[in-house]
Amino acid sequence: MTAVAGTPTTPYQGNDKLLYGIILGVITFWLFAQTTLNIAPAMQKDLGLDASMMNIAVAITALFSGIFIVVIGGLADRVGRVKTVQIGFYLSIVGSLLIALAPTGSMATAFLLVGRALQGVSAACIMPASLALVKTYWDGPARQRAVSLWSIGSWGGSGVCSLFGGLVADNIGWRYIFFASIVVAIIGLLMIKGTPESKAETKGAYKFDLAGVLTFMITMVALQIVVTQGNKMGWTSPLILSLIAVVIVFGSLFFRIENSSGQPFVDFKLFRNPTYTGATISNFLLNGVAGTLLVSLQLVQFGGNLTAQQAGTLTLGYAVAIIAFIRVGEKLLQRFGARKPMIWGCLITGLAIVLLSPANLLLADYKILAMIGYTLFGVGLAFYATPSTDAALSSLPAAQAGSGAGIYKMASSLGAAFGVAISAAIFTALSANPESVSWLAGVITFVGRQDNLAVREAAIIALMFNVFMVAVAIMSIMLTVPKVAAKKAQ
Repeated sequence: MTAVAGTPTTPYQGNDKLLYGIILGVITFWLFAQTTLNIAPAMQKDLGLDASMMNIAVAITALFSGIFIVVIGGLADRVGRVKTVQIGFYLSIVGSLLIALAPTGSMATAFLLVGRALQGVSAACIMPASLALVKTYWDGPARQRAVSLWSIGSWGGSGVCSLFGGLVADNIGWRYIFFASIVVAIIGLLMIKGTPESKAETKGAYKFDLAGVLTFMITMVALQIVVTQGNKMGWTSPLILSLIAVVIVFGSLFFRIENSSGQPFVDFKLFRNPTYTGATISNFLLNGVAGTLLVSLQLVQFGGNLTAQQAGTLTLGYAVAIIAFIRVGEKLLQRFGARKPMIWGCLITGLAIVLLSPANLLLADYKILAMIGYTLFGVGLAFYATPSTDAALSSLPAAQAGSGAGIYKMASSLGAAFGVAISAAIFTALSANPESVSWLAGVITFVGRQDNLAVREAAIIALMFNVFMVAVAIMSIMLTVPKVAAKKAQ
């Protein structure tokens, strides 16, 4: 039996077995794959890699996820969303196995990069297809609950990954993280087994948008290299200037191709819907503030000599809060509509980053503020997550559930990839060039040690960039999301 989105009645209703199976698929990326943000030094040392190659391995998963998520989301509408989720599980298993079995020496790079790339493509399969299944097989309050639990897997997994990765890597070994991911993927496969297939109603033959995909991929890869390597290579170096030109040329080609294509993989007509536009833009920016975690954790390690595990422990409140308050975001959505809780979530997140910013304090005082800040960080994102996701999904036409959800989740992956990259670039560049931020010492009194001023000053500037992104997210919501709950698409 095949369920087709857009028909008057749906012969199959989602259940908790399917929902939890989907959530396990989401966790394979947001919890297990994302642990590399914290365990990269241990992996680098064990595999004998240099720092630049390890940085590529860390970034490549989110990049591949962002590049392919819309393409695969559109394909899922046609070939089947359940089948696409299953393919994602298989790719996650293979990718995790390659990483877990990566040998030390010359073959380490190949195993690691291929495994990380497969993890990214796996996420590109699972996230949009699973969201489309949620839209298809759940409705009303039941769908809002399903979105909340899905969000716990996504946002909650990202909240736990730093702490989880540090604990496992320091006490058992980093390879066991990826063996555990394989087990979780197998369980998820078994839980979704037997689910009726779901496809969208389509008219005419499907034509793959190869030109759009290639121009988008070239644009994103070139932009990622510019962001991550610009400071190291020199912003005016021939290579970086050439890559900037590539971004402009191929980015322009991409927009032209997509606007003229009959079946674009990024349908810009979706952005004529202001609610969907506001949800997607703010989602990109709120995921971008993941750079806050990277900067603040490196601050206490480089500036305060904490271990990765000690630094990760500070984020415990983040993990607990985002899981505990996800359902609160759902209740706020039901009572106030999407706009207010999205704005409240952004405001709380911005306050959290401000609390994580005073690197001029003594370490003991900063740790107290950090624990409060991380907790509020989780509360803010929890308030935002379900209202934003529901607003995006509810405003989509049924036949574009997969591709629209793919664009929304592309915003998540690319937001995290570029937000972390830009924050890291600011932090690294300024901490390596103390003269560029020495003026801060004349404005703010830095107590305690004075030999780490460059790191502390750089962290403040980098964290203020994240506050700026939150401010832009709030503006985008206020300008696009209506004050009353939007009428859901039928």
